[in-house]
Amino acid sequence: MYRPPIEHNLRYRVAVALATFSIFIVGTLCIILYFSSDNIEEAHIEQVIEMEMDHLVHRYQKHSDFISQVGSHLKSYVIHTIDDELQIPAYLRGFYTGYHRINYNSADFHVLVRTIEGVKFLVAYRIELHQQRLKKLRLLILLTWIAVIAISFGVGYQLAKILVKQVTDLAERVNLLTPGGDIQSGLLTQPGMDEEVAQLATALDNYQNRIKRMLQREQEFTANISHELRTPITTILTSCELLVSEPNLPTRAHQRIKMVESAATRMGEQLQALLFLAREQALGIIETVAVAECVHDAADPLMAEIGKKKLIFEVLIAPDVTLTVNRQALHTALMNLIRNSVQYTKRGYIRIKFTRQRLSIEDSGIGIEPAYLPLLYERFFRGSSQGEGLGIGLAIVKRICNHYGWLIEVDSTPGKGTTFHIIFP
Repeated sequence: MYRPPIEHNLRYRVAVALATFSIFIVGTLCIILYFSSDNIEEAHIEQVIEMEMDHLVHRYQKHSDFISQVGSHLKSYVIHTIDDELQIPAYLRGFYTGYHRINYNSADFHVLVRTIEGVKFLVAYRIELHQQRLKKLRLLILLTWIAVIAISFGVGYQLAKILVKQVTDLAERVNLLTPGGDIQSGLLTQPGMDEEVAQLATALDNYQNRIKRMLQREQEFTANISHELRTPITTILTSCELLVSEPNLPTRAHQRIKMVESAATRMGEQLQALLFLAREQALGIIETVAVAECVHDAADPLMAEIGKKKLIFEVLIAPDVTLTVNRQALHTALMNLIRNSVQYTKRGYIRIKFTRQRLSIEDSGIGIEPAYLPLLYERFFRGSSQGEGLGIGLAIVKRICNHYGWLIEVDSTPGKGTTFHIIFP
Protein backbone atom coordinates (compact mmCIF):
# COMPACT_ATOMS: atom_id res chain seq x y z
CA MET A 1 0.00 0.00 0.00
CA TYR A 2 1.28 3.40 -0.92
CA ARG A 3 2.53 5.50 1.98
CA PRO A 4 3.18 9.15 1.38
CA PRO A 5 6.51 10.71 2.34
CA ILE A 6 6.67 11.82 5.95
CA GLU A 7 6.60 15.52 5.02
CA HIS A 8 3.26 14.96 3.22
CA ASN A 9 1.74 12.85 6.01
CA LEU A 10 -1.41 14.47 7.45
CA ARG A 11 -0.78 13.04 10.91
CA TYR A 12 2.76 14.39 10.83
CA ARG A 13 1.61 17.84 9.77
CA VAL A 14 -1.10 17.96 12.46
CA ALA A 15 1.45 16.88 15.06
CA VAL A 16 3.88 19.54 13.86
CA ALA A 17 1.15 22.20 14.00
CA LEU A 18 0.14 21.26 17.56
CA ALA A 19 3.75 20.97 18.68
CA THR A 20 4.65 24.30 17.07
CA PHE A 21 1.77 26.03 18.82
CA SER A 22 2.74 24.50 22.19
CA ILE A 23 6.40 25.32 21.68
CA PHE A 24 5.55 28.88 20.71
CA ILE A 25 3.34 29.48 23.75
CA VAL A 26 5.64 27.78 26.26
CA GLY A 27 8.70 29.21 24.53
CA THR A 28 7.31 32.73 24.78
CA LEU A 29 6.68 32.25 28.50
CA CYS A 30 10.17 30.80 28.97
CA ILE A 31 11.78 33.70 27.14
CA ILE A 32 9.84 36.21 29.21
CA LEU A 33 10.78 34.38 32.41
CA TYR A 34 14.39 34.02 31.27
CA PHE A 35 14.90 37.73 30.77
CA SER A 36 12.66 38.88 33.61
CA SER A 37 14.39 36.60 36.13
CA ASP A 38 17.34 39.00 36.20
CA ASN A 39 15.10 41.90 37.12
CA ILE A 40 13.31 39.80 39.72
CA GLU A 41 16.61 38.73 41.26
CA GLU A 42 17.90 42.31 41.16
CA ALA A 43 14.79 43.56 42.94
CA HIS A 44 15.24 40.80 45.53
CA ILE A 45 18.84 41.87 46.16
CA GLU A 46 17.83 45.51 46.59
CA GLN A 47 15.07 44.45 48.96
CA VAL A 48 17.55 42.45 51.07
CA ILE A 49 19.98 45.42 51.24
CA GLU A 50 17.19 47.88 52.07
CA MET A 51 15.92 45.63 54.85
CA GLU A 52 19.44 45.20 56.22
CA MET A 53 20.01 49.00 56.06
CA ASP A 54 16.73 49.71 57.91
CA HIS A 55 17.66 47.12 60.53
CA LEU A 56 21.17 48.66 60.90
CA VAL A 57 19.81 52.19 61.36
CA HIS A 58 17.15 50.98 63.79
CA ARG A 59 19.70 49.17 65.97
CA TYR A 60 22.04 52.18 65.95
CA GLN A 61 19.28 54.51 66.98
CA LYS A 62 18.45 52.23 69.91
CA HIS A 63 22.02 51.41 70.87
CA SER A 64 24.56 53.81 69.47
CA ASP A 65 27.46 51.81 70.88
CA PHE A 66 26.58 48.46 69.24
CA ILE A 67 29.12 46.73 67.00
CA SER A 68 27.94 46.13 63.42
CA GLN A 69 28.01 42.58 62.03
CA VAL A 70 30.43 41.50 59.30
CA GLY A 71 29.70 38.19 57.52
CA SER A 72 31.02 36.41 54.44
CA HIS A 73 28.22 37.71 52.20
CA LEU A 74 26.66 40.59 54.11
CA LYS A 75 28.75 43.35 55.69
CA SER A 76 27.38 46.39 57.52
CA TYR A 77 29.28 49.35 58.98
CA VAL A 78 28.54 52.51 60.99
CA ILE A 79 31.07 55.25 60.19
CA HIS A 80 31.37 58.32 62.42
CA THR A 81 34.79 59.65 61.55
CA ILE A 82 37.61 59.37 59.04
CA ASP A 83 39.31 56.86 61.33
CA ASP A 84 36.22 54.61 61.15
CA GLU A 85 36.36 54.92 57.33
CA LEU A 86 39.94 53.72 57.36
CA GLN A 87 39.00 50.66 59.42
CA ILE A 88 36.72 49.19 56.75
CA PRO A 89 38.04 47.26 53.71
CA ALA A 90 39.72 49.46 51.14
CA TYR A 91 37.29 48.48 48.32
CA LEU A 92 34.38 49.88 50.38
CA ARG A 93 35.86 53.29 51.17
CA GLY A 94 34.93 56.60 49.65
CA PHE A 95 31.32 55.88 48.64
CA TYR A 96 28.76 58.63 48.82
CA THR A 97 25.12 58.25 49.74
CA GLY A 98 23.28 56.03 47.27
CA TYR A 99 23.30 52.62 45.62
CA HIS A 100 26.55 51.28 44.14
CA ARG A 101 27.80 48.16 42.34
CA ILE A 102 31.40 47.04 42.47
CA ASN A 103 33.53 44.04 41.50
CA TYR A 104 36.33 42.91 43.75
CA ASN A 105 38.41 39.77 43.27
CA SER A 106 35.95 38.53 40.64
CA ALA A 107 33.11 38.91 43.12
CA ASP A 108 30.19 41.29 42.60
CA PHE A 109 29.01 43.47 45.49
CA HIS A 110 25.98 45.71 45.85
CA VAL A 111 26.64 48.59 48.25
CA LEU A 112 24.04 50.89 49.85
CA VAL A 113 25.20 54.02 51.66
CA ARG A 114 22.93 56.19 53.77
CA THR A 115 23.89 59.29 55.87
CA ILE A 116 21.76 60.33 58.86
CA GLU A 117 22.73 63.28 61.07
CA GLY A 118 26.37 63.07 60.03
CA VAL A 119 26.61 59.34 60.59
CA LYS A 120 27.36 57.18 57.56
CA PHE A 121 25.75 53.77 57.31
CA LEU A 122 27.10 51.26 54.76
CA VAL A 123 25.76 47.85 53.79
CA ALA A 124 27.71 45.68 51.31
CA TYR A 125 26.11 42.50 49.96
CA ARG A 126 28.00 39.84 48.00
CA ILE A 127 25.55 38.52 45.38
CA GLU A 128 27.36 35.28 44.47
CA LEU A 129 24.54 33.06 45.79
CA HIS A 130 21.98 35.02 43.80
CA GLN A 131 24.06 34.64 40.65
CA GLN A 132 24.35 30.87 41.16
CA ARG A 133 20.61 30.60 41.75
CA LEU A 134 19.93 32.72 38.64
CA LYS A 135 22.14 30.44 36.50
CA LYS A 136 20.35 27.34 37.79
CA LEU A 137 16.99 28.96 37.12
CA ARG A 138 17.95 29.87 33.56
CA LEU A 139 19.34 26.37 32.93
CA LEU A 140 16.11 24.91 34.29
CA ILE A 141 14.10 27.17 31.97
CA LEU A 142 16.17 26.07 28.98
CA LEU A 143 15.89 22.36 29.85
CA THR A 144 12.16 22.76 30.41
CA TRP A 145 11.77 24.27 26.97
CA ILE A 146 13.71 21.39 25.40
CA ALA A 147 11.56 18.90 27.31
CA VAL A 148 8.42 20.69 26.15
CA ILE A 149 9.60 20.43 22.52
CA ALA A 150 10.08 16.65 22.82
CA ILE A 151 6.93 16.03 24.85
CA SER A 152 4.72 18.31 22.76
CA PHE A 153 5.75 16.58 19.52
CA GLY A 154 5.26 13.10 21.01
CA VAL A 155 1.91 13.97 22.56
CA GLY A 156 0.95 15.92 19.44
CA TYR A 157 1.75 12.91 17.25
CA GLN A 158 -0.44 10.65 19.37
CA LEU A 159 -3.17 13.27 19.53
CA ALA A 160 -2.95 13.69 15.76
CA LYS A 161 -3.51 9.95 15.42
CA ILE A 162 -6.82 10.37 17.23
CA LEU A 163 -7.75 13.41 15.16
CA VAL A 164 -7.03 11.78 11.79
CA LYS A 165 -8.24 8.29 12.73
CA GLN A 166 -11.55 8.79 10.97
CA VAL A 167 -9.73 9.91 7.85
CA THR A 168 -7.36 6.91 7.91
CA ASP A 169 -10.28 4.54 8.53
CA LEU A 170 -12.07 6.09 5.58
CA ALA A 171 -8.96 5.66 3.43
CA GLU A 172 -8.77 1.96 4.38
CA ARG A 173 -12.42 1.43 3.42
CA VAL A 174 -11.86 3.26 0.14
CA ASN A 175 -8.85 1.02 -0.54
CA LEU A 176 -11.07 -2.06 -0.15
CA LEU A 177 -13.64 -0.83 -2.65
CA THR A 178 -13.85 -2.43 -6.07
CA PRO A 179 -15.25 -0.44 -9.00
CA GLY A 180 -17.66 -3.21 -9.91
CA GLY A 181 -18.56 -4.23 -6.36
CA ASP A 182 -21.88 -4.01 -4.59
CA ILE A 183 -22.68 -0.38 -3.83
CA GLN A 184 -24.53 -1.12 -0.61
CA SER A 185 -21.63 -3.09 0.86
CA GLY A 186 -19.26 -0.28 -0.08
CA LEU A 187 -21.01 2.57 1.71
CA LEU A 188 -18.38 4.77 3.30
CA THR A 189 -20.58 7.02 5.41
CA GLN A 190 -20.67 5.66 8.96
CA PRO A 191 -22.58 6.77 12.09
CA GLY A 192 -20.65 8.95 14.50
CA MET A 193 -18.43 10.56 11.88
CA ASP A 194 -17.34 14.15 12.25
CA GLU A 195 -19.19 16.49 9.94
CA GLU A 196 -16.25 17.17 7.62
CA VAL A 197 -15.29 13.48 7.33
CA ALA A 198 -18.93 12.57 6.73
CA GLN A 199 -19.07 15.10 3.87
CA LEU A 200 -15.98 13.49 2.31
CA ALA A 201 -17.42 9.99 2.76
CA THR A 202 -20.72 11.04 1.17
CA ALA A 203 -18.89 12.56 -1.80
CA LEU A 204 -16.90 9.34 -2.25
CA ASP A 205 -20.09 7.25 -2.02
CA ASN A 206 -21.67 9.35 -4.73
CA TYR A 207 -18.55 9.00 -6.86
CA GLN A 208 -18.57 5.23 -6.33
CA ASN A 209 -22.18 5.11 -7.48
CA ARG A 210 -21.33 7.04 -10.64
CA ILE A 211 -18.40 4.69 -11.34
CA LYS A 212 -20.71 1.69 -10.83
CA ARG A 213 -23.24 3.02 -13.32
CA MET A 214 -20.50 3.93 -15.80
CA LEU A 215 -18.97 0.43 -15.56
CA GLN A 216 -22.36 -1.16 -16.05
CA ARG A 217 -22.86 0.84 -19.23
CA GLU A 218 -19.32 0.03 -20.41
CA GLN A 219 -19.77 -3.69 -19.71
CA GLU A 220 -23.06 -3.76 -21.55
CA PHE A 221 -21.47 -1.94 -24.48
CA THR A 222 -18.40 -4.21 -24.66
CA ALA A 223 -20.58 -7.31 -24.26
CA ASN A 224 -22.76 -6.17 -27.17
CA ILE A 225 -19.73 -5.29 -29.29
CA SER A 226 -18.09 -8.61 -28.42
CA HIS A 227 -21.20 -10.50 -29.45
CA GLU A 228 -21.65 -8.53 -32.66
CA LEU A 229 -18.01 -9.08 -33.67
CA ARG A 230 -17.65 -12.68 -32.56
CA THR A 231 -20.68 -13.77 -34.55
CA PRO A 232 -19.29 -12.83 -37.99
CA ILE A 233 -15.83 -14.13 -37.04
CA THR A 234 -17.33 -17.47 -36.06
CA THR A 235 -19.27 -17.49 -39.32
CA ILE A 236 -16.09 -16.82 -41.31
CA LEU A 237 -14.15 -19.56 -39.51
CA THR A 238 -16.99 -22.06 -39.96
CA SER A 239 -17.25 -21.22 -43.64
CA CYS A 240 -13.50 -21.63 -44.07
CA GLU A 241 -13.63 -25.06 -42.45
CA LEU A 242 -16.47 -26.10 -44.77
CA LEU A 243 -14.70 -24.76 -47.86
CA VAL A 244 -11.41 -26.47 -46.99
CA SER A 245 -13.24 -29.79 -46.67
CA GLU A 246 -14.57 -29.49 -50.23
CA PRO A 247 -13.09 -32.16 -52.53
CA ASN A 248 -11.12 -31.16 -55.62
CA LEU A 249 -10.50 -27.67 -54.19
CA PRO A 250 -7.79 -25.88 -56.21
CA THR A 251 -4.52 -25.32 -54.38
CA ARG A 252 -4.67 -21.58 -54.91
CA ALA A 253 -8.19 -21.39 -53.46
CA HIS A 254 -7.11 -23.58 -50.55
CA GLN A 255 -4.26 -21.19 -49.73
CA ARG A 256 -6.53 -18.17 -49.89
CA ILE A 257 -9.08 -19.83 -47.64
CA LYS A 258 -6.30 -20.60 -45.15
CA MET A 259 -5.22 -16.95 -45.30
CA VAL A 260 -8.79 -15.86 -44.58
CA GLU A 261 -9.01 -18.38 -41.72
CA SER A 262 -5.69 -17.19 -40.26
CA ALA A 263 -6.77 -13.55 -40.49
CA ALA A 264 -10.13 -14.33 -38.85
CA THR A 265 -8.39 -16.29 -36.06
CA ARG A 266 -6.00 -13.42 -35.44
CA MET A 267 -8.90 -10.96 -35.46
CA GLY A 268 -10.63 -13.02 -32.79
CA GLU A 269 -7.47 -13.10 -30.66
CA GLN A 270 -7.02 -9.34 -31.01
CA LEU A 271 -10.66 -8.80 -30.07
CA GLN A 272 -10.19 -10.90 -26.94
CA ALA A 273 -7.00 -9.02 -26.06
CA LEU A 274 -8.65 -5.63 -26.59
CA LEU A 275 -11.54 -6.64 -24.36
CA PHE A 276 -9.05 -7.72 -21.70
CA LEU A 277 -7.29 -4.36 -21.90
CA ALA A 278 -10.59 -2.50 -21.68
CA ARG A 279 -12.20 -4.51 -18.89
CA GLU A 280 -9.20 -6.00 -17.01
CA GLN A 281 -11.10 -9.21 -16.41
CA ALA A 282 -9.53 -12.62 -15.85
CA LEU A 283 -9.02 -14.65 -19.01
CA GLY A 284 -9.90 -17.99 -17.44
CA ILE A 285 -9.41 -20.21 -14.40
CA ILE A 286 -6.25 -21.19 -12.52
CA GLU A 287 -5.15 -24.71 -13.38
CA THR A 288 -2.06 -26.91 -13.82
CA VAL A 289 -0.57 -26.21 -17.24
CA ALA A 290 2.10 -28.14 -19.15
CA VAL A 291 4.43 -25.33 -20.17
CA ALA A 292 5.84 -26.96 -23.32
CA GLU A 293 2.36 -27.83 -24.59
CA CYS A 294 1.15 -24.27 -24.00
CA VAL A 295 4.18 -22.89 -25.87
CA HIS A 296 3.49 -25.13 -28.88
CA ASP A 297 -0.21 -24.17 -28.87
CA ALA A 298 0.69 -20.47 -28.82
CA ALA A 299 3.25 -20.88 -31.60
CA ASP A 300 1.11 -23.10 -33.83
CA PRO A 301 -0.62 -20.22 -35.73
CA LEU A 302 2.81 -18.72 -36.43
CA MET A 303 4.54 -21.86 -37.69
CA ALA A 304 3.75 -21.04 -41.33
CA GLU A 305 5.54 -17.69 -41.08
CA ILE A 306 8.38 -19.28 -39.10
CA GLY A 307 8.81 -21.84 -41.89
CA LYS A 308 8.57 -19.15 -44.55
CA LYS A 309 11.44 -17.24 -42.92
CA LYS A 310 13.36 -20.51 -42.35
CA LEU A 311 13.80 -19.70 -38.67
CA ILE A 312 14.96 -22.35 -36.19
CA PHE A 313 12.22 -22.75 -33.60
CA GLU A 314 13.39 -24.50 -30.41
CA VAL A 315 11.39 -25.32 -27.28
CA LEU A 316 13.92 -26.43 -24.66
CA ILE A 317 11.33 -27.38 -22.05
CA ALA A 318 10.70 -30.89 -20.76
CA PRO A 319 7.14 -32.18 -21.32
CA ASP A 320 6.57 -32.81 -17.60
CA VAL A 321 7.31 -29.19 -16.55
CA THR A 322 4.10 -27.61 -15.25
CA LEU A 323 2.86 -24.33 -13.77
CA THR A 324 -0.27 -23.57 -11.79
CA VAL A 325 -1.48 -20.54 -13.70
CA ASN A 326 -4.28 -19.23 -15.86
CA ARG A 327 -3.81 -21.19 -19.08
CA GLN A 328 -5.51 -18.68 -21.35
CA ALA A 329 -3.53 -15.79 -19.85
CA LEU A 330 -0.24 -17.66 -20.35
CA HIS A 331 -1.29 -18.63 -23.87
CA THR A 332 -2.14 -15.01 -24.75
CA ALA A 333 1.15 -13.70 -23.31
CA LEU A 334 3.21 -16.36 -25.11
CA MET A 335 1.38 -15.83 -28.39
CA ASN A 336 2.11 -12.09 -28.34
CA LEU A 337 5.76 -12.55 -27.35
CA ILE A 338 6.40 -15.25 -29.96
CA ARG A 339 4.60 -13.22 -32.65
CA ASN A 340 6.75 -10.24 -31.67
CA SER A 341 9.90 -12.36 -32.06
CA VAL A 342 8.79 -13.74 -35.44
CA GLN A 343 7.97 -10.26 -36.78
CA TYR A 344 11.33 -8.78 -35.86
CA THR A 345 13.57 -11.76 -36.71
CA LYS A 346 14.65 -12.15 -40.34
CA ARG A 347 17.04 -15.04 -39.87
CA GLY A 348 18.41 -17.19 -37.12
CA TYR A 349 16.37 -18.71 -34.33
CA ILE A 350 13.63 -18.37 -31.75
CA ARG A 351 14.43 -20.29 -28.58
CA ILE A 352 12.13 -20.80 -25.58
CA LYS A 353 13.45 -22.06 -22.23
CA PHE A 354 12.14 -22.51 -18.70
CA THR A 355 14.42 -22.61 -15.66
CA ARG A 356 13.73 -21.75 -12.02
CA GLN A 357 10.27 -20.30 -12.58
CA ARG A 358 11.64 -18.15 -15.42
CA LEU A 359 10.19 -18.56 -18.92
CA SER A 360 12.48 -17.01 -21.55
CA ILE A 361 11.66 -16.21 -25.18
CA GLU A 362 14.94 -15.53 -27.01
CA ASP A 363 15.43 -14.50 -30.62
CA SER A 364 18.22 -13.37 -32.96
CA GLY A 365 16.25 -10.46 -34.35
CA ILE A 366 16.97 -6.77 -34.82
CA GLY A 367 16.93 -6.01 -31.09
CA ILE A 368 15.58 -2.94 -29.31
CA GLU A 369 17.25 0.44 -29.07
CA PRO A 370 17.99 1.42 -25.43
CA ALA A 371 16.05 4.68 -25.90
CA TYR A 372 12.90 2.66 -26.67
CA LEU A 373 13.03 0.40 -23.61
CA PRO A 374 11.10 2.81 -21.26
CA LEU A 375 8.28 3.01 -23.85
CA LEU A 376 8.23 -0.68 -24.66
CA TYR A 377 4.94 -1.48 -22.90
CA GLU A 378 3.05 1.64 -23.95
CA ARG A 379 -0.06 1.08 -26.02
CA PHE A 380 0.33 1.59 -29.77
CA PHE A 381 4.09 2.14 -29.45
CA ARG A 382 6.18 0.49 -32.13
CA GLY A 383 9.94 0.72 -32.01
CA SER A 384 10.34 -0.22 -35.66
CA SER A 385 8.37 0.03 -38.89
CA GLN A 386 9.26 -3.60 -39.61
CA GLY A 387 6.47 -6.12 -39.04
CA GLU A 388 2.75 -5.74 -38.66
CA GLY A 389 0.41 -5.11 -35.76
CA LEU A 390 -1.19 -2.34 -33.75
CA GLY A 391 1.56 -1.97 -31.18
CA ILE A 392 -0.56 -3.40 -28.34
CA GLY A 393 1.00 -6.87 -28.05
CA LEU A 394 3.55 -6.00 -25.36
CA ALA A 395 1.01 -3.76 -23.60
CA ILE A 396 -1.28 -6.80 -23.35
CA VAL A 397 1.58 -8.96 -22.01
CA LYS A 398 2.47 -6.33 -19.42
CA ARG A 399 -1.15 -5.97 -18.32
CA ILE A 400 -1.52 -9.76 -17.99
CA CYS A 401 1.69 -9.98 -15.92
CA ASN A 402 0.57 -7.18 -13.63
CA HIS A 403 -2.87 -8.74 -13.25
CA TYR A 404 -1.53 -12.14 -12.19
CA GLY A 405 1.53 -10.97 -10.26
CA TRP A 406 4.10 -12.13 -12.80
CA LEU A 407 7.28 -10.17 -13.46
CA ILE A 408 8.38 -9.38 -17.02
CA GLU A 409 11.94 -8.40 -17.91
CA VAL A 410 13.76 -7.79 -21.20
CA ASP A 411 17.39 -8.09 -22.30
CA SER A 412 18.18 -6.71 -25.73
CA THR A 413 21.19 -5.81 -27.86
CA PRO A 414 20.49 -3.87 -31.09
CA GLY A 415 21.37 -6.02 -34.08
CA LYS A 416 21.87 -9.18 -32.04
CA GLY A 417 18.49 -10.08 -30.58
CA THR A 418 16.09 -9.82 -27.68
CA THR A 419 15.13 -12.03 -24.77
CA PHE A 420 11.91 -11.57 -22.81
CA HIS A 421 11.63 -13.22 -19.39
CA ILE A 422 8.39 -13.97 -17.55
CA ILE A 423 9.16 -14.72 -13.90
CA PHE A 424 6.46 -16.57 -11.98
CA PRO A 425 6.03 -16.24 -8.20
